[in-house]
Amino acid sequence: MRIIAGTAKGHTIKAPKGMSTRPTLDRVRESVFNVLSNKGLVQKNVLDLFSGTGAVAIEALSRGASSAVAVDCSTAKLIRENAEHCRVADRLKILPVTLSQAAHHLEGQQFDYIFSDPPYEKGYIEVVLKLVIQGDLLAPNGILLLERHKDEPLVLPDNWECTKEQKFGYTIVSYCVRS
Repeated sequence: MRIIAGTAKGHTIKAPKGMSTRPTLDRVRESVFNVLSNKGLVQKNVLDLFSGTGAVAIEALSRGASSAVAVDCSTAKLIRENAEHCRVADRLKILPVTLSQAAHHLEGQQFDYIFSDPPYEKGYIEVVLKLVIQGDLLAPNGILLLERHKDEPLVLPDNWECTKEQKFGYTIVSYCVRS
């Protein structure tokens, strides 16, 4: 895995051994960031839920985001190593907590882009939506990006809408906003 663009372009990042994480593929990340580049990444605040390797947060910082928060209960040390290797650690906050514990740590913060790539088909999409909505984590005009399995339903509350979906084999990335 590598960082695709920006100040850390070409830097490789480590992934944990085994199948405990499923890192977002380079081609998926590249496509998502191409879409977001049109909307602007410079000086944006990013939240990366189920961060795994930290690749999404690090990619955002490499491309000009002002700050990022990476949430993952089991890979904090690896995320820190990858961020240091890519020279973005000074703008990355790592929360080594579960999603339910993250609510307390994120209280009062808002993010322009929130990425979530949870384990597929385990009901986490609903949990992420609840966290984002109840915590008021999405900034005005912000985008919640949900990566999910194609068979996993996405049911948004009445005042939310999906403005775009990208399909990559069995993976779908949904761009969700408040309407």
